[in-house]
Amino acid sequence: MTLFSKNRTIGSWQRREIEPEAGSDAIKKALSRVTEPISLIDMDGRLGIGYKGRTIIGDTETDRSSDYPLFAYVPALHPQDLGDSAFKNAHGLQYAYVAGAMANGITSARMVEEAGRAGMLGFFGAAGLTPSEIESAIEKLKKRCSDFPFGFNLIHSPNDPDLEQTVVDLYLRENIRLVSASAYLDLTLPLVYYRVSGIHLDPDGNIICPNKIIAKVSRVEVAEKFLSPPPDKLLAQLVADNRITPKEAALAKQIPVAEDLTAEADSGGHTDNRPAISLLPTMIALRDDILKSYPSPPSLRIGLGGGIADPVSTAAAFSMGAAYVLTGSINQSCIESGTSDTVRQMLAGASQADVAMAPAADMFEMGVKVQVLKRGTMFPFRAAKLYELYTAHDRYEMIPEKQKQLLERDFFRDSFDTEWDRTKSFFNNRDPKQAERGEIDPKHRMALVFRSYLGQSSNWANTGNPDRRIDYQIWCGPSMGAFNQWVKGSFLEDVEARRVVTVAKNLLLGASVIIRTNWLKHQGVRLPSGLGVFKPMPPEDIDRLLSSTLG
Repeated sequence: MTLFSKNRTIGSWQRREIEPEAGSDAIKKALSRVTEPISLIDMDGRLGIGYKGRTIIGDTETDRSSDYPLFAYVPALHPQDLGDSAFKNAHGLQYAYVAGAMANGITSARMVEEAGRAGMLGFFGAAGLTPSEIESAIEKLKKRCSDFPFGFNLIHSPNDPDLEQTVVDLYLRENIRLVSASAYLDLTLPLVYYRVSGIHLDPDGNIICPNKIIAKVSRVEVAEKFLSPPPDKLLAQLVADNRITPKEAALAKQIPVAEDLTAEADSGGHTDNRPAISLLPTMIALRDDILKSYPSPPSLRIGLGGGIADPVSTAAAFSMGAAYVLTGSINQSCIESGTSDTVRQMLAGASQADVAMAPAADMFEMGVKVQVLKRGTMFPFRAAKLYELYTAHDRYEMIPEKQKQLLERDFFRDSFDTEWDRTKSFFNNRDPKQAERGEIDPKHRMALVFRSYLGQSSNWANTGNPDRRIDYQIWCGPSMGAFNQWVKGSFLEDVEARRVVTVAKNLLLGASVIIRTNWLKHQGVRLPSGLGVFKPMPPEDIDRLLSSTLG
């Protein structure tokens, strides 16, 4: 098999203290040594690797006995070099890697801590939790993570704007300086207030905005709002409410709502199922257009989340220009996640086709859907039935008797009236206005009871309630199946070995190997089959590889 041709020679390589090696094993070893450059040479007709020699690009003369024709050259690519250095510098990171916020504390304080200690960024999954539960997580992370960055989720709450404001007030009071804004359909007053609170000029006249937002969006029209300055209308409202000063509002008109934006492709939870390969370039092009509108262009960075599941997808994201990658579904199967062992085992058995869209509890009446695991659970089908009945009837009493019997036997496991009493009690503590409206509006009462089932289904999954396994709501995208396929036959096939940092380092190291392999191919080198494949490595082997140098 011809792996190269003489007319592809790009220079020469001079041997020094270490002898070159020929053959596939030498090439495979060189590809994995991502901290060392690769010099691919001709060793008497065989493809070989030159170590620690002198690489000369452009000079194809090999007069000396120590010279070899050079066919390709690839620089070192440490996983820490992947992504946008401005993103890493802005947040004090070693790696351009984000563990995304999965709601109900699935991205747990423990997971956030582990990511931070490894030089990555984690967001606590605050969505769906009460302010007191969020405050408890803040207290815990402040004690454990004082030396490295971390963030909290801020989710759009169209049905409960007071809760969104309460969470923002909590973050400001506790000096939480970084949030992941998710599921936003439009900018809200609490979100903008968080961003601009405390804005000021430093002694050199630079605008300092202490609170940072990393937005997660899939729609161009929403991304445009995040990458632009806050709307005048919302700033004027904040001034009128005496929450910011006119001077602060004037400064806010010069900064983007978010300097970092995650293009959210097909993912678990709230998603528009957008393909990453077209979404990321679109968002990058939008960013470039928006930058033209700023007199002094800020640093706007676009990352990618959704579908990041193996080294190939991770490499693809960085190769397309992603400033960073964000993972979600695959982290839920890790032992640090705030879910049950039962759910972790269910996720470990999922394939890419084992997901479905189902009505979302928080935006049920709006018809918004989330992506969930369908294998081993009836939740997506039962949730769809609830939405079908809600849209078809104006009150619960209008539902056909046979359907009501099914709901009360299998869904509520009690009468509708009893379930409404429980639901009303919940909302009296959480959002009394909803309960009051439910008392006078029968359709809203039905919606709240249906939402109660949807909301509890996630808690049943997280706690591993064995009596409700058939009703588990497990947020999951097709990336989970891709991850399981990649780790099949490796140590990561075992759920107990899945740790968030171990997974992350394997994805990043593997991405470096894949990218370097492709750089060789782009120089006209035809490598033996399977040479650029990266299989999971134990974390101690990765650390040893990244810290080692050739003698």
